Amino acid sequence: MNTKIWIIIGLFIVICAGAAYKVFANQYKEVNMSDKKILIAYFSHSGNTKAAAEKIQKITGGDLFEITPKNPYPKEYNAVVNQGKLEKENNVFPELKNNGNTSDYDIIFVGTPVWWYTMAPPVKTFIAKNNFNGKTIVPFCTHGGGGASSTYTDMQKLAPDAKVLAGYTSYENSAADGEIKKWLNNLKF
Repeated sequence: MNTKIWIIIGLFIVICAGAAYKVFANQYKEVNMSDKKILIAYFSHSGNTKAAAEKIQKITGGDLFEITPKNPYPKEYNAVVNQGKLEKENNVFPELKNNGNTSDYDIIFVGTPVWWYTMAPPVKTFIAKNNFNGKTIVPFCTHGGGGASSTYTDMQKLAPDAKVLAGYTSYENSAADGEIKKWLNNLKF
């Protein structure tokens, strides 16, 4: 009887280990996008979205492009919060130093902090000023506690002829390489 119990326990452990391997293997396998031309465009005020963009760039090997407003936002937290709120309420598309160019790319990662439940205004301008017809947008965002809110659906509205995939959302600067790899491996390019 004792032998049977140990055999059953042993089989149970082997089955659980196999299941755990299947669950976690995707998280660490290499993401292969070598046949695609990739752009990682992002706006970052505090550095959180920039950190996520750089991790995505390291994994995908894509080109990095920082979306930079012509007139920089204030450094002081309350001032930038108030300006972001006014720009959202007035549907402002702030002028950028460089609108970027998506025409040479198949996949465009678009990164933004979440400001007032949506993408930051400079990201709205970037999407509005570029042609995303037939392109794949892979959104990612950082937030201070409210999640992605309407960020990804608002991106789809601004680029109706693009295929917008499931986004990656991280709290402040918590984006981890393993989580990003897992997210990328689960996307259907």
